[in-house]
Amino acid sequence: MTPVKVLHGQPTPEELAAVMAVVSARAAAAAAAAAAQRTAGGPASAWADRAAAMRRMPAPGPHAWRTSGWAR
Repeated sequence: MTPVKVLHGQPTPEELAAVMAVVSARAAAAAAAAAAQRTAGGPASAWADRAAAMRRMPAPGPHAWRTSGWAR
């Protein structure tokens, strides 16, 4: 892990330990989630996700009731 530098203030050792515990827990959770997605066979990134290219149902607009009777 890279060194941590305190820029402002003077935290106590307990405060610094609490912050480091939270940061390392979040990093471990993100790494575990990425590993789980790789083993699940999902897309490697959001850019590679083909489900995003699928057409979504259009949301009704302000005049949807009026245009719903128009011929197609």
